[in-house]
Amino acid sequence: QVQLVESGGGLAHTGDSLRLSCAASGRTFSGYGMGWFRQAPGKERDFVATISWPGSTTNYADSVKGRFTISRDNGKNTMYLEMNNLKPQDTAVYYCAARKGSTGRSSVDSYDFWGQGTQVTVSS
Repeated sequence: QVQLVESGGGLAHTGDSLRLSCAASGRTFSGYGMGWFRQAPGKERDFVATISWPGSTTNYADSVKGRFTISRDNGKNTMYLEMNNLKPQDTAVYYCAARKGSTGRSSVDSYDFWGQGTQVTVSS
């Protein structure tokens, strides 16, 4: 069993940067593909970025490509999402997820473990 805890969310203004962290406990996330997803009020949970094990392959939603960077520190059992040039449409609860497979997947249904989420609010 893997427990995931997100941190780093908060209030930002357009153009600001934030870095989200996702710490894993319970067991290491060795061998697990991981991802970041987000859910805005009244909307479905959407794919943001994924990263394979051990971190050689990444994938991004078009809406964040060039602005967000996903990474992982396997020695610290932690995944990150560096978010630059934030926009109001980035406002959402951000979730990290892990799956029992080495590849990252963009489908919510592909993931086995989820964090509780961290709120990111971007004002104009």
